[in-house]
Amino acid sequence: MDIKNPATLKLRNGMEFKGFSFGSPAPCDGEVVFSTAMVGYPESLTDPSYSGQILCVTYPLIGNYGVPDEGPDEWGISRNFESEKIWVRGLIISDYSFKYSHWDAVKSLDTWLKEQGIPGVYGVDTREITKVLREHGSMLGMVLPGDADKPFLVDDPNLENQIAIVSTQEVLRYGKGNKRVCLVDCGVKHNILRCFVDRGVEVIRVPWNYDFNKLDFDGLFISNGPGNPEFCNITVRNLRTAMGYDRPIFGICMGNQLLARAGGASTYKLKYGHRSHNQPVMMEGTNRCFITSQNHGYAVDDSTIGEEWESWFVNMNDGTNEGIRHKTKPFCSVQFHPEASSGPTDTEFLFDDFISKL
Repeated sequence: MDIKNPATLKLRNGMEFKGFSFGSPAPCDGEVVFSTAMVGYPESLTDPSYSGQILCVTYPLIGNYGVPDEGPDEWGISRNFESEKIWVRGLIISDYSFKYSHWDAVKSLDTWLKEQGIPGVYGVDTREITKVLREHGSMLGMVLPGDADKPFLVDDPNLENQIAIVSTQEVLRYGKGNKRVCLVDCGVKHNILRCFVDRGVEVIRVPWNYDFNKLDFDGLFISNGPGNPEFCNITVRNLRTAMGYDRPIFGICMGNQLLARAGGASTYKLKYGHRSHNQPVMMEGTNRCFITSQNHGYAVDDSTIGEEWESWFVNMNDGTNEGIRHKTKPFCSVQFHPEASSGPTDTEFLFDDFISKL
């Protein structure tokens, strides 16, 4: 590309990072967060947990393997993406590869972003942005194309119910099998669906605020999702009702926070969140450590977990909660992503453990 069009990332603290535009030339605003993932940008951009956010990727080169086909698999689930659309509001990278090469690629990242109206900025110091966010925490920001200069006016996505935005609006079914799982969609990643149907489990996917207790199922699953769990009091109430039936319950990411709140614990916002493919977690009471993929901005307060519950996993970087489980009933959840697309898959066995209890 011979012509470089300017673009600027402006942060709430007044800092500006000037680079060049790719993707859509439209402006955007949102909460600026960073991810340390080396690969998997098609999966990350379509992860509903990034709703309302501008994503800064720390890996220096993005776009070199293009974008794969969007088509569905035999279950009607996207083969390569985590949802049907891009959820990030903007993408910030250091260096963009305009020439891509991969056997499965059908288009460039630039083309894909243009198709979905998502702006990108390259040619900025993403290491410096990351250091700023680590020092000050995630903060609001704007992407401005060209030489535009606007007053800093950003709607805080943390004040909106992001889960209601990304959740399905209807009851959907996937797979066939003798076991049936009700999946509460708070922003579910497609590979979670695949991890169930590939194991011979039928999945009933319901909206976040749906009264799932009136359905017939063998186990309950609460998915990942974006934003503040305090917006999901309806889900928490339904969860408390479900606990009275003693059917197995398993949650991931947002599901960990909602199950904890249903059990009486509280949650809080992390300084800059956990968004990467390489977060180490330790299983409590053992020396077993796993490398995990994560994407969340809130966490469970370990000090508020009731006597009937216990911490299951802990983050080895900052000591935050990474999972809980009930001491006597088949209820458990994890803050990380066992389905981990594009990886790692160290903890995918947790699906097998859950299914074995159904």
